[in-house]
Amino acid sequence: MHFLNRERESERLDALIARGGGFAAVFGRRRVGKTRLLVEWVRRHGGVYTVADQSAAHVQRRYFADALAARLPGFADVDYRDWRSLFSRLSREAAALGWRGPLVLDELPYLVTVSPDLPAILQRWIDHEAGALVVVVAGSSQTMMQGLVLDGAAPLYGRAQEILEIKPLNPRFIPAALGAAPGAGAVAAYTAWGGVPRYWELAVEAGSSVERQIDRLVLDPLGPLHGEPDRLIAEELPPATEVRAILDAIGGGAHRLSEIGARIGRPATSLARPLQRLQGMGLVRREVPFGEDERATKRSLYRISDPFTALWFRVVAPHRALLATTSPEGRRDLLRRYWPQLLGNAWEDLCRLLLPGLDAASPLGVLGPWGPSSRWWHGNQPEWDVVSLSLDGKRLLLGEAKVHVASVQAALRSLAERPAPDVTGLRSGVKAIRALFIADLDNAASHEGNDMIVVTAADLLFSAPPRPPA
Repeated sequence: MHFLNRERESERLDALIARGGGFAAVFGRRRVGKTRLLVEWVRRHGGVYTVADQSAAHVQRRYFADALAARLPGFADVDYRDWRSLFSRLSREAAALGWRGPLVLDELPYLVTVSPDLPAILQRWIDHEAGALVVVVAGSSQTMMQGLVLDGAAPLYGRAQEILEIKPLNPRFIPAALGAAPGAGAVAAYTAWGGVPRYWELAVEAGSSVERQIDRLVLDPLGPLHGEPDRLIAEELPPATEVRAILDAIGGGAHRLSEIGARIGRPATSLARPLQRLQGMGLVRREVPFGEDERATKRSLYRISDPFTALWFRVVAPHRALLATTSPEGRRDLLRRYWPQLLGNAWEDLCRLLLPGLDAASPLGVLGPWGPSSRWWHGNQPEWDVVSLSLDGKRLLLGEAKVHVASVQAALRSLAERPAPDVTGLRSGVKAIRALFIADLDNAASHEGNDMIVVTAADLLFSAPPRPPA
């Protein structure tokens, strides 16, 4: 699959080179394309990419020196007794040859695990010796990377000119990357693979329908993604095995703190730290009703944020024995049992995610631009799937998301009759705009009117939003 997007990230890294030296930290969950981004960037600028593993410190230094020898001849001819001597020679030889990098140290947490003094050594080297070198450290262990560069007590705190969190790709790339059919086909692909480019690559190689891709890659015990979330958790540093039970509970339908605690047999008051860690890993998100203060409200739900991980914990985790013994058709039957709910949840997520970037030429986009959107719920009142305030504060979007409706007109009448939510902190005079988001509808134009807008998957996924300012 061709290298997609990441223009803004590349531009910020390029700025380090234009600046004449600097230090950056790059992190993000595994499989989102950090390595591909950094390798492509290093290749364009004649730099050196190195990646750590779990070898002993002296072995890691030898590997590191071997990689540098491609730009600094003879650098690997010396056996370095410690990191300080290696970095000192690197500074001298790079300056002598006029080589400014970039130098990438990927999977830094592995290095720090075997050499705990490395952050302090790097800090002194960056402050006093690195000179015009452009140096980037990266890692997939988000908890540890954030601690290394964002913790005020960490040696590297305040040194980075750029701190980039690499997130999943925008779903608008799915049709081009996966060849997914417009509309519902692209929504189905997002339900399976989210915005993770590595999963997209595997899906393209697997071919066929989304259902058969999932069976081949995920449901089949021999599939490369059958144990994927277990690997993601096991590879996190420090180990994150304690959060697995919480993911099982949320994936199985427990979303409130009390429900999660009851499922895993722990007091709800003991879940704050592991839930914060799951949020830091990008696996879980906390939702609060639109308009409420996240810090003050007690009304919150916890959901798995990645569609693929949600699918895995709903279909694979509770049924591994069945998947190991049943036929391929039996595996696909199991998937079909849960697919409508998974598809509906993913469609709602897509609507909320893509709304702020709608093309201004679209019927709903022209009423924006729209701010961040979220769900709204309160007690027994009707729930709203997509609620957002226009950036000028004059319009409030009230949306319902459906994969399919039997009658668009009937659904619009129901939407018109639904009581508006009592949104906290909303000023008077705000005009309500009601929208019906339908994934598998081909043409919405004939259904609009009376402050009611119909939005399709094609409207969201094939919109061409302007790039945000750098």
